Amino acid sequence: MKILYRTITAVTLLLILALGVLFAVQNDTPVGLDLLLVSFSERPVALWILLAFALGACLGMLSSAAVIWRLRSALLRANRENRKSREKPVADSS
Repeated sequence: MKILYRTITAVTLLLILALGVLFAVQNDTPVGLDLLLVSFSERPVALWILLAFALGACLGMLSSAAVIWRLRSALLRANRENRKSREKPVADSS
C-alpha cells in the first residue's frame, strides 16, 4: 500500500512540475511588477504567477498549521483534565 501511495504521489508531483514548465514556456512575456513601495524589474509573467501561487500555498500551510497547533493544544489540555478527573477518588455518598 505504501508503494502505491508513493507512486501516486511521485506521478502527481511530476505532473505538476511538467504543467509548471509548460506554463512557463507558454507565458514568457516580460512584465514589470510595481507594488506601491517596491518596483521589480521585468520578468516573465509565468514567474510572477508561479511565485504568487507558491507564496499563497506557503501562507495557507502556515495558517492551517496555526489552527492545527491550537486544536492540538486544546486536545492535550482536555486529555490532561480527563486524566486528572479519572484519578480523583469518588466521594462516598452514604
